[in-house]
Amino acid sequence: MRKQSRAEGGESRGFRFERIQAWQLARSFNRSVHRAARGFPKEEMFVLTSQIRRASVSISSNIAEGSGRNSDADLAHFLEIAYGSLMEVVSQLFIAQHENYITETDFDALADEADVLAGKIVALSKSLGRQPRIAGRLQPRPRSSAGPRP
Repeated sequence: MRKQSRAEGGESRGFRFERIQAWQLARSFNRSVHRAARGFPKEEMFVLTSQIRRASVSISSNIAEGSGRNSDADLAHFLEIAYGSLMEVVSQLFIAQHENYITETDFDALADEADVLAGKIVALSKSLGRQPRIAGRLQPRPRSSAGPRP
């Protein structure tokens, strides 16, 4: 039986960020976003595909970077950046669905995953004793494509 590498979720040497549940969820979300982006048209390779992948990588990267800083205030700042990147990905997922690059079912699954991750980022920020400027969990999404909500 092959031993899992650290990158695959195996044994860890203990970087602080590896123990942060929001970081773990961000990595999982990143894999989901990358899988979805594989189905985008070739003409989007250097536009939406690239942008959504970079934004999704930014989420876990900022959580990791913040965890390596010297203060909870620094970590909270990087959590805000991670949350902003998450909102960027969700916005881009709306575009991908609107352009029929992903199905409504795929969008809903990704948005649900984003919702859980958003909650974890907010909870971590609050656990630092700060009142985060970032919002709480995402609002329920309408099931029809009748246009944007107010």
